[in-house]
Amino acid sequence: MKIILGISGSIAAYKSAHLTRLWVKQGAEVQVLMTEAAAGFIAPLTLSTLSKRPVFSEVSSEAGWNNHVELGLWADAVVIAPASANTLAKLANGLCDNILSAVYLSARCPVFVAPAMDVDMWHHPATQENIRRLQSYGVRVIPVGHGELASGLVGEGRMAEPEEIAAFVAANLPGIGDRKPKTLQGKKALVTAGPTFEALDPVRFIGNHSSGKMGIALAEELAAQGAEVTLVLGPTDLKPANSAIEVVPVMSAQEMYEACVRVFSRTDITVLAAAVADYRPKFVSDTKIKKKDNELTLELEKTVDIAATLGKTKRPGQIFIGFALETNDELQNAQLKLEKKNFDFIVLNSMRDTGAGFGHNTNKIIIVHRDGSKKDFPLKAKTEVAQDIVAEIARLANP
Repeated sequence: MKIILGISGSIAAYKSAHLTRLWVKQGAEVQVLMTEAAAGFIAPLTLSTLSKRPVFSEVSSEAGWNNHVELGLWADAVVIAPASANTLAKLANGLCDNILSAVYLSARCPVFVAPAMDVDMWHHPATQENIRRLQSYGVRVIPVGHGELASGLVGEGRMAEPEEIAAFVAANLPGIGDRKPKTLQGKKALVTAGPTFEALDPVRFIGNHSSGKMGIALAEELAAQGAEVTLVLGPTDLKPANSAIEVVPVMSAQEMYEACVRVFSRTDITVLAAAVADYRPKFVSDTKIKKKDNELTLELEKTVDIAATLGKTKRPGQIFIGFALETNDELQNAQLKLEKKNFDFIVLNSMRDTGAGFGHNTNKIIIVHRDGSKKDFPLKAKTEVAQDIVAEIARLANP
């Protein structure tokens, strides 16, 4: 693998040293490009030592002409990490005033960006428009993390960790998939992801904290293994990078159920990773509920049980996978759910495990099979967790 690692001006640039070392250890050739601002955060000497190649920061220098066209043709992938708000704006609008943007415009290979900035910069409409524009060009956007930022604020905008970036690139790079047999070639897969929002009135809803990261990672990995994927996605700002994945956006549990029913009968693999509301308001107000008394009583009714309903119509040979996020009696509750919903196996994670559950870029899972056997996995990036789960699906699909 020949990887161009572009580094722009961000405090997250210190992570680029670890990312470079990670790829070199995996046998890749890494050519580092840096903007002038990036050199203020990490020394080029560090990166040239780790990559065993000179670092380029200008199109031309005293050493000669650094041919951006040749570099663009040389690479199997261009990965810009960190990608600052300024650099994202330049790439989205075709501005070319440094070697990084020049190589980006010359590249014929897949391009990945790992954004890094403060929370308000990340959510600014201009940044989000630049992200959408880059995605429309085919650029893969590596999801940002949520946590404490350099400013001291807490929120989205953290650059993904090096292991997450490496796993995302590996899962989405066509060249890697072509070198190994695709284990699910020709299969049709359905994945649900994200939360559901159950309306109280035109303004308010009942929901949960699911980000959709795990389900999206599963859809990406299934597609990377050759499956034709339909992703039924609840309300979230995240989207899969692979444009071949058919995304069906939904809001409520009922909408998610109806979307699943439309395609379930013709799928070979179904993975229910969404956090679906178990209850919804029995009565939904047409107008905003006004504050009147000290208390408000809501009457709730059950939503349709998507897993149980689909499980009853599951045909022989159809692979049906579910998730169980538990807070207590984890294994017992997961095994009960496995039998009740007719899953082939269930993916268990616990809210008691640090780094697992909603909002994180990592997860810690146990795969529980119908015969009672289980496989424990350590804490990993969700992209790597998706690889473990899809590998288990592939074993069922190719006995």
